[in-house]
Amino acid sequence: MRRLLSSCLCACVLLLAGFAWPDGAGALGGQLVAPGGVSPLLPTGRIERALARLPHREGFVHNADGVPLYWRALDPGAYRLDYAYRAGTTQHMDFELDFSTPQVATAPRGTVLLLHGWMMDGGSLLPWSLQLAQAGYRTISLDLRNHGRSGAAPSGYGLREARDVADAVAALRARGEIAGPLHLMGVSYGAATAIFGARELGAQVDTVVALESFDNAAQAIRDMVPHMLHKAPETLGQQFSHRWLRWQLDAPALERAIDTAGQALDLPLARVDVGNALAGVRACVLLVHGVDDAHVPVAHGRALAAAAPRARYIEVPGEDHISLPMRLDRLAPTVIDWLDNASPARFCPPPLALAEPAVGQLS
Repeated sequence: MRRLLSSCLCACVLLLAGFAWPDGAGALGGQLVAPGGVSPLLPTGRIERALARLPHREGFVHNADGVPLYWRALDPGAYRLDYAYRAGTTQHMDFELDFSTPQVATAPRGTVLLLHGWMMDGGSLLPWSLQLAQAGYRTISLDLRNHGRSGAAPSGYGLREARDVADAVAALRARGEIAGPLHLMGVSYGAATAIFGARELGAQVDTVVALESFDNAAQAIRDMVPHMLHKAPETLGQQFSHRWLRWQLDAPALERAIDTAGQALDLPLARVDVGNALAGVRACVLLVHGVDDAHVPVAHGRALAAAAPRARYIEVPGEDHISLPMRLDRLAPTVIDWLDNASPARFCPPPLALAEPAVGQLS
């Protein structure tokens, strides 16, 4: 299970692939409209082989427009998760994962709906699915529109996807899949979706865990594209493409790309305001952002925290947009304690202090 939660957790791959046309702004605008395929770093075969060892349920529900949304549920059990995180010397991250197959499922103490990043799918969050199921929660991963096995529909940078989440929750609840308190957890684009979804679902959601969400979609693109084009290229091809794109995508061209995407989606990206949505969320919200995040800088996390004083906010030193979601060793105890103890009906407590950094086994 290597390179699973890689640089493609965010939109970084889409920004470096598929728009080498003379009109860089127009081509980038097209890529911002919908994912440009599946991350090449997503080891689909290995994920499917791991899932074949796991008792799970899967299927499709449909949103109000009839778009199919794929889901997969794991029940709580003794998975004996063995997880090892390894930091590489490049932007790619590796980890090893193994587990036992539970003989008996236990009654869930709640349900966690997991929402993935751009160009990924629900399988990309398998480590978190197992970690949380081991802690007693039923986990349901949802492939968002335009991703994985779900159908195509206009992207909404979390805003339209939130309505899909609400429709999926209603359908899954009718099937008996939502047991106990409902929690939403997302990464990057999935984190923004979780926040919008919690506003949509209101009192149905107890807690939200949002890892490295952006505050505003247009501003996130303004921050991410220059970073991706100025980071050290890893291949000769990237050296050429970076130089060409830096020449094509100056600040005015980037603004044209953002406008082009917004017009195509009939959704001005500057109006995709996650902070405004967060201020209206009734659930207990835990925001987590890496201090070294250069894709979606930590200023986004701080802006979200300022927009919603009730939300709890953690900055994680030494972690960036790529590494943060992989650090189950640092984050899992805090996340699980949050799910166990936070409740808008009672209290949204200060989060448990993060575990000390460690690279090694997590069991």
